[in-house]
Amino acid sequence: MKLFSSRLKLRLIDNADLNAIHILHSLAETDEFNALGIPKNIGETSSIIAPWISANQEEEVQSYTFAIEESITNQFIGLFGLKLGPKKYRRGEVWYKLHLDYWGKGYGTEALNRVLDFGFDDLNLHRIQAGCAVGNFGSIKVLEKAGMFREGRGRQLLPLKSGWSDNFEYAILETDDRNRTSN
Repeated sequence: MKLFSSRLKLRLIDNADLNAIHILHSLAETDEFNALGIPKNIGETSSIIAPWISANQEEEVQSYTFAIEESITNQFIGLFGLKLGPKKYRRGEVWYKLHLDYWGKGYGTEALNRVLDFGFDDLNLHRIQAGCAVGNFGSIKVLEKAGMFREGRGRQLLPLKSGWSDNFEYAILETDDRNRTSN
């Protein structure tokens, strides 16, 4: 499965992505607001992504993990996840992680908009939500530019290196006006 936008291709990750994902997860800048932590070695990264790859291959996928690539160069620039909730609730949750060389250039918003389209148009979701650390201003900007609404604040939900962080809760409904930008 592949999703395309004007500058990006999102494709399901596989074992060939291990080195690129390890580099992404090893960057202190991308780890600042991530509860995953920096992997000790490539073997640890392999054990982290193995269930993601397996989930991508299930007959009825409940959790998608995409590699984000520039469409022209096929350069790996990050990861994007969409985890589905119980069918009855038609809900999903998104997460993403971009290489710092691609921050501030609209790639995160573009990828999020494409996954929102996929979730609402192809998967028939009613609600897509996301969370982010209250100090993660870049991610807050991405979520809001894509039309997601801040619904609340969870106190000390995220165990970050800097200590426990509050988490902003965001969501968008299939019926919301997405008034979004292309990048």
